[in-house]
Amino acid sequence: MLKTSVAIIALMVLAGCRQAANDIGNQANTTAARLGNVADTLADRTDDWGDRASNRIDAAADADKARIGRLNDRMGKLADPGIPTDRWVGRWRGVEGLNLVIARDAAKGAGHYTLTQQYTLDDKGVFAGTAVGDVIQFHRPDGDQTLRETDGAATGLKYLATKKECLTVKPGEGYCRG
Repeated sequence: MLKTSVAIIALMVLAGCRQAANDIGNQANTTAARLGNVADTLADRTDDWGDRASNRIDAAADADKARIGRLNDRMGKLADPGIPTDRWVGRWRGVEGLNLVIARDAAKGAGHYTLTQQYTLDDKGVFAGTAVGDVIQFHRPDGDQTLRETDGAATGLKYLATKKECLTVKPGEGYCRG
């Protein structure tokens, strides 16, 4: 009977150990789950903080860009009130393939242009032009010339008569947009 009592006691001890081990395992799992939840919460809060900080930085950068743009506009108006002939930069078309291209001459500065022209069926060239008020003056082989803003009728050319936005060198020589 002693052997049976010892066996029963041994089984009870083993059962208690197994229960204790299960309890410890359950507590460890619960603690691990809680720690995982805390870590997730901290990560979410950190992400939210980072998003808010990033949004504030972006908003500040946008505000600075807007301020700089407004300042550039104001300074540009103070430094360069505008040259009326700058609106003429670009391609202009005449009759029978004649054309004029006006480009700013950055090397010479404001009010200076490079005029590339096919001004007769046989004559073409590149000429330096200078703004004088609301005209561009330039020299080419047929003499000193003045380019002024007109409408199509002022060009004296039937094909351009209905055009609204034109430049005329002299009667019979004009160029229009569009």
